[in-house]
Amino acid sequence: MVAQVEVAVIGAGVIGLSIALRLADAGHGVVVIDPAPPGSGASFGNAGTIADYAIQPVGSPDVLRALPSLLFDKNSPLSIRRAALPSLTPWLLRFARQSLPAAARRNAQAIAGLMADALPGWEDLAARIGGTDVLIRRGCFYLYETARGAQAARADLDFRRGLGVSVEMLGAAEVAAMEPGLPEMPGGAAYFPQAVFMADPGVMVARLAVAARAAGVQFLSARVDGLARGVTGVRLTGVGLDLVARRVVVAAGAHSKPLARAAGDRVPLDTERGYHVEWDMEVPRLSRPCCPTSRGFYLCPMQGRLRVAGTVELGGTEAPASRHRIEKLVEGARAFFPDLGPPDREWMGFRPSMPDSLPVIGPSRGGGEVIHAFGHGHVGLTLAPVTAGLVADLVAGRDPGARIVPCLPSRF
Repeated sequence: MVAQVEVAVIGAGVIGLSIALRLADAGHGVVVIDPAPPGSGASFGNAGTIADYAIQPVGSPDVLRALPSLLFDKNSPLSIRRAALPSLTPWLLRFARQSLPAAARRNAQAIAGLMADALPGWEDLAARIGGTDVLIRRGCFYLYETARGAQAARADLDFRRGLGVSVEMLGAAEVAAMEPGLPEMPGGAAYFPQAVFMADPGVMVARLAVAARAAGVQFLSARVDGLARGVTGVRLTGVGLDLVARRVVVAAGAHSKPLARAAGDRVPLDTERGYHVEWDMEVPRLSRPCCPTSRGFYLCPMQGRLRVAGTVELGGTEAPASRHRIEKLVEGARAFFPDLGPPDREWMGFRPSMPDSLPVIGPSRGGGEVIHAFGHGHVGLTLAPVTAGLVADLVAGRDPGARIVPCLPSRF
């Protein structure tokens, strides 16, 4: 007999887990399906920042002008695996269009609308799951290694202020006073004083999974290979899997594209391969996340270690990790802390990347029994509670408001 469930959430990352807990708290019967352990992908390996200040899309006029050199310079913060270029070309063409001035501004405004409730959402969620102690309120730095870099950033920072982001410009002496472990920063830093980060995102997501189980959420270790609508609901199949759900939420991150297509939606999702390296240390050398903007990574103080996370590599989910990208992170970290030895560990994971940097949230065009919640790019951790609230509204038949409109799958 085929198992029957009320809501099946495909994906056990921070997005899927947040949705599952929110729905269970509202009284729904929920099953989470994922072949990997909960929170073991990008939800674990990220920079740990609740980056409600990160309202700018990846695609911008500046990025568009530099795109040819960025993509084919293996040392740039944004690169492409050349073998993946033929399959990536349609995505890159869309990305180029979304990087034009009007589109980039529109996308930033839409991202800012989503971000407005990100921090309060995390404060509420952390309190719900016993994770308040994991949230650290010390702000975040964008570092400028030259005065020219700081000057070039002023227009961007003014734009963010106009969309509600709190940011201050600090001089080199102020940066040194707040982060004495850093070398001198001639350009100073942009300081986001209200920013919050996690002492360990893996711990937070683990507590989220525990809370979901305690709320009655069931977990199935399986891969969904088939999704088909039927008279009684949506049938999900795979090896060792055969169930029918009244509602399905696709929250499988970088692996969501074939599921969306099975539901009837052609979504231009591709994959950014993200990296981190870590050095164990009792006391990290920083007290807050610091992003050297020209290098495209974060220096992240975490519990018992320093994590260096970031860069963007377009290239799918099949190829092995790039030794060159890992080595560039190590080299970048040593530019700030020259005495670092070999890293204690390294990691590569997959971010779901959309050409407009907006997630896909909303009902499938084939019918509202399938709801999409993926494609968050660099801000999946940040937007998990917000996304959970929007999905809960859709499941309950409530109007989620205008901010979901730019995220609907029908935009493609």
